[in-house]
This record gives sequence, C-alpha cells and structure tokens, in this order.
Amino acid sequence: MSESAIVAIGNPLLDISATATLDFLKKYDLEDNISILAEEKHVPMFKDMVDNLKVDYIPGGATQNTIRMAQWILGEPKRCAFFGSIGNDKYGTILKNKMLEFGAHVNYLVNEDIPTGTCACVLTGNNRSLVANLAAANHYKKDHLLQPENWAHVELAKLIYVAGFHLTVATDAMLALGKHAAEKNKIFSINLSAPFLCQFFKEQQMSVMPYVDFLFGNETEFACYAKEQNMGTEDLKEIALKAAAFPKENSKRERVVVITQGDLPTIVAKGGKVTEYPIRAVKKEDIVDTNGAGDCYVGGFISTLIQDKSIEECIKVANYCASYIIQTSGITMEGKPNFE
Repeated sequence: MSESAIVAIGNPLLDISATATLDFLKKYDLEDNISILAEEKHVPMFKDMVDNLKVDYIPGGATQNTIRMAQWILGEPKRCAFFGSIGNDKYGTILKNKMLEFGAHVNYLVNEDIPTGTCACVLTGNNRSLVANLAAANHYKKDHLLQPENWAHVELAKLIYVAGFHLTVATDAMLALGKHAAEKNKIFSINLSAPFLCQFFKEQQMSVMPYVDFLFGNETEFACYAKEQNMGTEDLKEIALKAAAFPKENSKRERVVVITQGDLPTIVAKGGKVTEYPIRAVKKEDIVDTNGAGDCYVGGFISTLIQDKSIEECIKVANYCASYIIQTSGITMEGKPNFE
C-alpha cells in the first residue's frame, strides 16, 4: 500500500476544548449545545478560555476529523495527506505538530496576515457548545495544491475526499481534484456537510457533483438537497436513487450515495438499488459527545474502501468509528482500533 492513499483538502481548525459553567456561556451570550460561527462579541472568549480554564488542544475541522479517523484505522504512517490554510502563529504550530504526531502527512498553506482558525469547544455537563472562527482556514488557494510537492500526493492517491464546507473557500481546488480523479479513474468523494451549503452554495456544489463517485450526508442535509434540486420527493430512498443518477463524468464508476440517519439504518443507493444497513447501537447513558460522529463515520468508510472491501465491510468499520467517537469527549482516538 502506497503512502498518501487518501488525499484531502479542508478547513483546518484547532479545537480549544474546556469544561466550563453555564455562567461562562452566558458571559458570551451563548446557549449550550449550539454550533455557530464566531461573531465579534465571541472573539475574547478564546483568550479567556486559554487564560482561565484548563484547555485541551485537538486538531479539528470536518475534513481533518475524517482524515484523522482514516489514518487511525489504516495505522501505517502517512497513509493520509491533508492540505489547508493556517496562520503563522502558535496555534498553527500546535496544529501541525499534533497532525504529524498522529501520523498524517500535512503541508499547510501558511498565511502571514491571518491567524489560524480555531473552534472553542465549551463543555457543560454532557452538552457541548461550538464556536468556530475560520480565519486563515477560509483562505486556501488552488495554487498551493498544484505545487509539485503537494500534487505528487494527489498523483499517488487512490481516493480523494473533501467535505462540502470547502465550497465556501476554494471550489476551483475541489474541481481540480475531481477532474484528476475522473481522468485517472480514482475515487472522488464529498460530503453535503450542512443544509446551508445546499441552499446558498448550490451553483458551486453542482459544478463539483459530476465528478463525485461517493456522496455522503445525513438525513437533514439530503432533505434540503432534494428540495433545492427540485426532486419532488421527501422519501430518502428515492432521494438517494435520484442523487446517484445525476450526470457523471467518469462512466467507469457508478455513483454511490450514503445517507446516515443517526440511530436509524444507513441508506445506500448503488446500481439503481437501495440497501439499508443497521447502525452499531450505543446505550444512551454511554453517549458522551455526538460532535464529529458523521466526520468519523466517513473516515472509517473511506479507509476501508481503499482496501477494496465491500460496501457492507465499509459500513461495518464506519459504524464502529461513529460509535467509538460518540463515547469519547472530542475527536480523540487512543490505542488501536478494534472493530471485529
């Protein structure tokens, strides 16, 4: 198996995670269990957490979460390569070092003028509030991806993955990857990632879609996607089939659509048929934190897919990864995976 079997671009964030009180949330006009982009009033909170709370630093951002999980499953160093934009600062250094320690290959575009993106993860009991400041992550450039030392990893890759969030940053870079995958008959996979992308970045999303071999998302995202694409149905099985049948550049590969539904079975459309796969159940009392479950599900799936395993086997490992991560605080993996 080659190095850089999986290559991804995305929005690298450093999660600053700490346990706090509800009073801390109120201080910054926040509620528990929210996920928002930082406004000006939230900016001081990041320093407040570092100065006055016990914080953990964890690599974050949807695609980076997926890559970390895929790297954990694959085990061998540098099986996964990740590209994104960070700032020339302390947080950027922490982020890079932690990704390298984890075994992934990273080569970030370093922005001299804008700080590294961060996400405040405030834990209050079993609740988790996320406030993301994208900063440098929002400024990735296709030119960086095309640099010979970076594109060499793309040339090696069996599979390319990008979360939908990158549609707001560098759609041209996603298209470059999609076209390469189609030309070389590699797997190109994306995630719908969020309903707002289906609504407000429809044109960018559909420009990339002809290159997509594996399309991931949850039930809420696909419901929004179906509405925006005028599919005329709310039935998820029909939506999966229609999404799979959209025009495609690489006729050598059929599109596979994977719809997760929380604790309900996963819907997979492939070859004009729909199959449902049960999830790996976790007792309610064992659930610690559901943040990142979808990212890690995809990490398990694609790391198994590149080993030429069946869809059933990919979902088995994906279910393991999602169930593992919701029983931990934050996107943290320890020891070796055991999904047998």
